Formats: sequence, structure tokens, C-alpha cells
Amino acid sequence: MATTKKKTTTSKTTTSKTTTSKTATKKTEKLPKIKFTERKKIIFLGSEAAPFIATGGLADVLGSLPKALAKNKNNDVSVILPLYSAVNQELRAKFTFMTSFNVSVGWRWQYAGVFKYVYQGVTFYFIDNEYYFKREGNIYGFYDDGERFAFFSRACLDTIARLNIYPDILHCNDWQTAGSIIYLKGMYYGDENFRKIKSVFTIHNIEYQGIFGMDTFESLFGFSANLRQLVEFDGNVNLMKGAIEMSDIVSTVSPTYAKEIKYSFFAHGLENIIKRNEQKIYGILNGIDIDYYNPETDKFLFKNYTAEDVSGKAICKAELQKMLNLPVREDVPIIAVISRLVSHKGLDLIRSTIESLLSQDVQVVILGKGEIVYENFFTHISANYKGKCATVIAFNQDLSRKIYSGADIFLMPSKMEPCGLSQMIASRYGTVAIVRETGGLNDSIKPYTGSEGNGFTFHDYNAHDMLYTINEAIRTYKDKNVWKDVQYRAMTTDFSWKVQAGEYESLYKK
Repeated sequence: MATTKKKTTTSKTTTSKTTTSKTATKKTEKLPKIKFTERKKIIFLGSEAAPFIATGGLADVLGSLPKALAKNKNNDVSVILPLYSAVNQELRAKFTFMTSFNVSVGWRWQYAGVFKYVYQGVTFYFIDNEYYFKREGNIYGFYDDGERFAFFSRACLDTIARLNIYPDILHCNDWQTAGSIIYLKGMYYGDENFRKIKSVFTIHNIEYQGIFGMDTFESLFGFSANLRQLVEFDGNVNLMKGAIEMSDIVSTVSPTYAKEIKYSFFAHGLENIIKRNEQKIYGILNGIDIDYYNPETDKFLFKNYTAEDVSGKAICKAELQKMLNLPVREDVPIIAVISRLVSHKGLDLIRSTIESLLSQDVQVVILGKGEIVYENFFTHISANYKGKCATVIAFNQDLSRKIYSGADIFLMPSKMEPCGLSQMIASRYGTVAIVRETGGLNDSIKPYTGSEGNGFTFHDYNAHDMLYTINEAIRTYKDKNVWKDVQYRAMTTDFSWKVQAGEYESLYKK
């Protein structure tokens, strides 16, 4: 693999490299003009995608939405990702090297290699630069994240030009690729091929906006002076703000979240920017890959089962109890929490009520990592309530599937939740969700009434309201016939991308 080049040292060397929009334009002048037909070319840009690299919900979305869109043969779908050192090694061995060039990062020039791999009908491209992406541990949270994703955002556009894969739609996701829209609309617009591209920007979580000091405006991002008003916010460079202002369409990951971010409690300062652009903002609920999350075929499970025959779920429950040193009892409900252990996930509500909950005939299972205060608290509770509570401080895919399939009730009382996928996955495995009515939780879980609904909900962010709803679910659990009905409704709710992919196609047609 080629090594990283931090910058060139002479103007002569610089002009010999093929990277900037100017060079890309020069190369594409010789190419035939792009003919836009009924077949639409869609390119997603993102910082992670399953199964290559995953840390959260964004990876699930970029691993499943492009796949769902590609099932329509009128869509030609690609995804561009960074080539982190942590990318799945088994899949990485199958990548094909395509090209290399240098990318302008402020005053620097950085090497970019491009690799390609076709997976489940979607073409994935990976941008290689070992200086930025060959790092141990996390893929985010480094001191130079602004520089890393400035490089990536520009390298994506230069890759499109270099490979002549100009799309009809460029679909960018969160702040890490917001820069691509700013470059596209503000600096690459002189190229006719780029000028034809329409852009969609999806806000997965408005809390993370890509905020950097104004000293980075030119020296790091290389933005032209005419972009200052669009990109500047509160005296800083705000990449998400710039992408919202400059994209053709903005989407969020649920209809409720699209409404919530108009208000200061949810918008983290961008509420006025959202209101100013609300005519182009749409909320589409995320889906899940129902082939991947399928209790009938899931290899992580102790026993497979279906919505029509859930007998295997009892085996999953008994084996989970053995695994976590809980008494094997079919009659006691297992209440599960699988979450990042951070405050906005509603962990303070659980913390204030868990001992009241554990005074009842229940078992509680908690899986996750996060803030040390929650890790320590739930570890302590588990030690004090042996046989009733089990806490595992980890991110563990195998155990999470065993919990989804072996538990009875799934608790997700988030303070704010743009979409949330865990409640959908739990429902798919017949573990009935209890959620607070916010964001995508409100759009995906509806209160069970006996004639409709697929779970249990509460509205106010209040520990007593949550505990009341948990007790309601426990009472329902004890009536086996009623519980079978709500469980069946949960398992048969359509959380696939089938409908939502169609909604995205409608957005693209706009």
C-alpha cells in the first residue's frame, strides 16, 4: 500500500499532482458529457458503514439503505468511505486498487488512494491515507478530526472526477461529510459535471455539528472568501450549518425529529438555521436490515424462531439466564437495556428507579459502555442484586443478539433520540419495547391498546412515569394470551427499508 505524503515541497512538484478541483476539471474536459436518463446514479458519502466499519447507527443506515435502493434496478448506488485500519480485514483483502492522486487540504497536499469493492449490489469506494486513517482504537475523537474529514470530504469529490462517476444525487451524512456539499456548491461549481449534481444532506444527530475555530476557514478547509457567511456560526466554522444552508434537500432520520430540531432543546443552537431552511427539510424514519436482524436465521441465537412459532425464544431466554448467572425461570420477565451508557439515553431515569424495579419479581440485564459514573453505578447494582441484575460493561455483538432474543421487555427511555434502531431490533426479536415518545422512538413504537400498538410508551421525561409504564408492561406480561398478541404485533411491524427507500427515491426526484 502506498505511504502517506504529507505535502509537496516545491511548486514544480505540486503542479505535477492530480488532485484539486482545478486539475479534476482539466481532466474531465476530455470526457463525454454525462447523459442523465431514468436510471439514477446515487453516491452516498459517510464516515462508517456496516459491515466494513461500525460504531453506531450511521453504520447500520449506510450499510442497509444503499442496499435497499440498489434493489431497484433503476438505481446505480455507490458509497464512499474512509479506509480505516480497523476496516474488516476479511473484506479488505478483496478490495481492488483503482487509482491514487493528491488532495489539497488548505495549503497542504495529501496522498489519496482509492479502492473498490462491490458488496450486495452496492459499489463501495474507500479513500486510503495512512496518516489520517491508520490509527488504533476509535475512528473519531482525535485532535485533528477537522483536518481528517476536510481531506476526506474533498477527496470524495476528486475521486468522483478521477473515476468519472459523476452522480445525479450526492447524499452526504452528518458533519464528517458536510464539507463535501460546501466544496461542491461553493468551489467545484465551475465544472459543468459537478454543477449538475443535486445534493441531499442527512442529519443523523444535530448535536455533533463539526465546529472549528475561524482560523481553520482558509488554512485548513481552504474555503473561498465568498463562503464565509454560509459557513460561519457564532464566530466559528460550523460544517453542519454550511451543509444545511447549501444542500438542495435536508433530511433527518425520523419525522418527529424533523419537527423537534426547530426548538432549542433539541437543536443545540441551530434552531433558527433549521427554521430558515424548513421548506427543504424532510423527516424519514430509518429502517433496519431485516435479513441481517432475523430471528429465523440469526446465527448468534441459541435457538431460532419466528413470529408464528416463538417456542425457540423460551430456549434463548433460559440459555441467557444461565450465561449471566441468573436463575432459570420462565415466569419472570427479563427487562433489558442495550445502550451507550450516557445521560441522554435516559440512564438517570433508570438509575433513580432501578432499586424500586428490582424489589419486584423481575430480572434486569444491562449491556453497554459509556460514562464512568453509569458504568460504576450499574456494576455496583449488579453486585448488590446478584440473581436479579446482570451488568456487562462492553460493546458485544454476540451478547447483544442473545439479549435481544432472550429478554422479554426492552427499555429505551431516551431524553432525545433522533431515530434509534435498538427498539426496532428488539421488536423484531419479540422483545417488547418501552420507549419515551421522542424522535424516532415516537414514530416506531406505538402504545398497545389491545386492538393496536406494538409496545409501551410514556411522554414526559419523568422517572415515575417511566416506572408506571414498566409496571404496566409487567402486568401485561403476566397475561400470556395478551402478551403473545403484543409480542406478535412487535415482531410483525415492518421496520424494513422498503417503504423508506421509496420515500428517499421521491426526495431524489424532487
